[in-house]
Amino acid sequence: MHIAITTPPTSSAIFIASSGVRFSSSLLSKPSLSKTSLPFRSLSASPAFRSVSRWSHGVGWRSTATLRGQIGTVAPVVQQFQRKIASMASENPFNGIFTTLPRPGGGEFGKFYSLPALNDPRIDKFPYSIRILLESAIRNCDNFQVTQNDVEKIIDWENTSPKQVEIPFKPARVLLQDFTGVPAVVDLACMRDAMNKLGGDSKKINPLVPVDLVIDHSVQVDVARSANAVQANMDLEFQRNNERFAFLKWGSHAFDNMLVVPPGSGIVHQVNLEYLGRVVFNTDGILYPDSVVGTDSHTTMIDGLGVAGWGVGGIEAEATMLGQPMSMVLPGVVGFKLSGKLQNGVTATDLVLTVTQMLRKHGVVGKFVEFFGEGMSELSLADRATIANMSPEYGATMGFFPVDHVTLQYLKLTGRSDDTVAMIETYLRANKMFVDYSEPQQEKVYSSYLQLDLGDVEPCISGPKRPHDRVPIKDMKADWHSCLDNKVGFKGFAVPKEAQEKVVSFPFHGQTAELKHGSVVIAAITSCTNTSNPSVMLGAGLVAKKACELGLEVKPWVKTSLAPGSGVVTKYLLKSGLQKYLDQQGFNIVGYGCTTCIGNSGDLDESVAAAITDNDIVAAAVLSGNRNFEGRVHPLTRANYLASPPLVVAYALAGTVDIDFEKQPIGTTKDGKSVYFKDVWPSNEEIAEVVQSSVLPDMFKSTYEAITQGNPMWNKLSVPSSSLYSWDPNSTYIHEPPYFKDMTMDPPGPHGVKDAYCLLNFGDSITTDHISPAGSIHKDSPAAKYLLDRGVDRKDFNSYGSRRGNDEVMARGTFANIRIVNKLLNGEVGPKTIHIPTGDKLSVFDVAMRYKEAGQDTIVLAGAEYGSGSSRDWAAKGPMLQGVKAVIAKSFERIHRSNLVGMGIVPLCFKAGEDADTLGLTGHERYTIDLPSKASDIKPGQDVTVTTDNGKSFTCTIRFDTQVELTYFDHGGILPYVIRNLIKK
Repeated sequence: MHIAITTPPTSSAIFIASSGVRFSSSLLSKPSLSKTSLPFRSLSASPAFRSVSRWSHGVGWRSTATLRGQIGTVAPVVQQFQRKIASMASENPFNGIFTTLPRPGGGEFGKFYSLPALNDPRIDKFPYSIRILLESAIRNCDNFQVTQNDVEKIIDWENTSPKQVEIPFKPARVLLQDFTGVPAVVDLACMRDAMNKLGGDSKKINPLVPVDLVIDHSVQVDVARSANAVQANMDLEFQRNNERFAFLKWGSHAFDNMLVVPPGSGIVHQVNLEYLGRVVFNTDGILYPDSVVGTDSHTTMIDGLGVAGWGVGGIEAEATMLGQPMSMVLPGVVGFKLSGKLQNGVTATDLVLTVTQMLRKHGVVGKFVEFFGEGMSELSLADRATIANMSPEYGATMGFFPVDHVTLQYLKLTGRSDDTVAMIETYLRANKMFVDYSEPQQEKVYSSYLQLDLGDVEPCISGPKRPHDRVPIKDMKADWHSCLDNKVGFKGFAVPKEAQEKVVSFPFHGQTAELKHGSVVIAAITSCTNTSNPSVMLGAGLVAKKACELGLEVKPWVKTSLAPGSGVVTKYLLKSGLQKYLDQQGFNIVGYGCTTCIGNSGDLDESVAAAITDNDIVAAAVLSGNRNFEGRVHPLTRANYLASPPLVVAYALAGTVDIDFEKQPIGTTKDGKSVYFKDVWPSNEEIAEVVQSSVLPDMFKSTYEAITQGNPMWNKLSVPSSSLYSWDPNSTYIHEPPYFKDMTMDPPGPHGVKDAYCLLNFGDSITTDHISPAGSIHKDSPAAKYLLDRGVDRKDFNSYGSRRGNDEVMARGTFANIRIVNKLLNGEVGPKTIHIPTGDKLSVFDVAMRYKEAGQDTIVLAGAEYGSGSSRDWAAKGPMLQGVKAVIAKSFERIHRSNLVGMGIVPLCFKAGEDADTLGLTGHERYTIDLPSKASDIKPGQDVTVTTDNGKSFTCTIRFDTQVELTYFDHGGILPYVIRNLIKK
């Protein structure tokens, strides 16, 4: 590699915090290499940084005045800081490739670090996604936190990626939603208190990169099929969440560089796609690619816009906010070639479910997937975002679509200014990050390859319990009957043959209703996955229109709902004239948020609920979401299918999933004529025509100009102006967590596990929904008892997700899923376990507290894919608070494993071909895991021996994957590490 090192530029802008460059007050003098800092990258932070250019999207980006007004003003120390930082520009050894980007017609857009100027032929063959990692490393290289060796590792990606090498990465910004955002802000507030107690400066706890928090997870479908559903549900949302919302509003004022988008605005990932995504940052004249980590696993949706983004745990996001470089393993990249075009009647949802199944089978955990090929021109930006959104479901870190002309057209459609789009295109072309399919394509090198002809995709849905269990529509009836026959499992309900055809009649508001196995009781057009895509949303409207014209009606006992991901959807549904037909079929708008997709389905009508429970009916939900794990959508829908919005309407009309759309009618007209699926299904041409005439740039512009104006209820919330939070000991929503209670400046060091009891013994595919439920709080659960003891009525329980700011509730909600299967219970399903010393069967929380009070360690045994599903830090925090010291599993989901490390829990993997069953482990043993007493004596991925009290011994791989993770473990977790380092600075 040949790099010219020249005199550094004088612009202090190179080192502005929001450009992603690390800095700290310690940089003025080289830090001493202490025991802690020697092998590891150290945290850096400014004492009180506020970024002037919080919303520097480039010239003419929307209305920035209202946004800047919410961000806070510049602390006086920052000007001094920038002057000191400017004098240190020489520390970046890549200043020789720091060059000007000319503006067509004269002048310049700014300066940037030029990858072509490296003159390294290896980069020409790079996947585009790896180029983003390389640019970040070069821009942030200071030979301390990011070294030239780190840069060389990335440049040699073709050789280094198979070796699992570690690199630092500094995302440009952080994205939060309120379920994960509340605990993040709680932790930041608690860290300020800890800094105070340890004699540090609490104002050092401040985001150093832009943080956007969108409140979208709190709205529930309490009211449906009503013209006033939006307002009624928002009223209830504010009643339940007033305290949480006030806390978040306090955080937006107390912390610099944080924007909170109020409730009722839309779903975080759709708002990110349509508005927050920059694609290229222009911060004080420094240009660099947008990149983002978010505390929601579907942050990957932004990959469809050519922005590198993925989900991380809340704990990692907090460290990123505070200037901690993110340590990651340099990923392999799967090249996914698309060709052909979708057949008539096939939707983007059908495509993403097909891609999900293919990639799941291929195996892409921990990898990037990058899409390319001539088929890309057939996919709209919204189609790409749909595919990128479901990266967690196919297991990849990212599903990346490089920027091309389709991206630029979308940016213009959504109201980005012409000058901004010109800047984005010019920068990306200059830095070889733009794909122009009109030019010959140089072949890229990928770690492995897949190919799909879009013409082979057929209409499908996925279920009944996992997103990757795809079922072609033509096979659905047969698949359903096999599910009824099969033993209980991912594709089975074990319903006896003689009971499969039973029909239950019951009174429903003055009329007779019927349910049978497979009856649809929830039909929800929901989720960022699909509501961001005009073709499927307007397609749903066309199905509703054709059904209305033929005299079909959805049965009134089906709970129907429509929850758009942004106000833009409402605008184009109204302009097209299709919303009125959706209303007639019961798909009234219920709110702007995640709703059914995350379990906020609201209650079923009491008569429907009673018919299901009293007769053990396997009822179905059909939703346009991305997750359908058992117990997630609604406790009473055992079968849950993911489908495109138009298919949601079609199944709602049919009233059952037990149907062959090709052979059976979905209903009858008033004069008795059969109506078939083909009679209501729109053609691609019909959909394209209404999209063209109804989706207009002004809709995006007007929606997002008003986004931070909030609504009357949000604006009425009064919050204190103090920088430290005043904890209310009586609050059941916001509670001071105990993480730093006995913290000292000395790291506690590694902990082994001695004579631990097994708290739970699991099989495969235990999800974060099982570990840390996001749905309703069951009336007989430990969390319910806690709330009732504090005077909270059952009707005010709200959801687990809404109470994530209270560790007492969440610790009790850990492992409280009513569908959890624990082998210690010998086949019984539910949130209980056995207290091994006494044999008592109690709730998991009560057993955990018995062990904890007796000073006894506990571990969890698990199968494959432990912790799959949504990225939830409480799935790690909860077990830690319950006293779990280690989890031994066949394999871990990526984010969950790192979250366990972040909370000081040891993740261990059985050796290939081994698990608890093959080793003869029942969970009734006591387990000892010997670890060295010094972190320096532990190596990432080393083998450790586990012994039991009945003489068994087996070897596991310790899943600390990087040296940085070992540092976190040495400190008792990532947050104590951050605090100690901030105080030392």
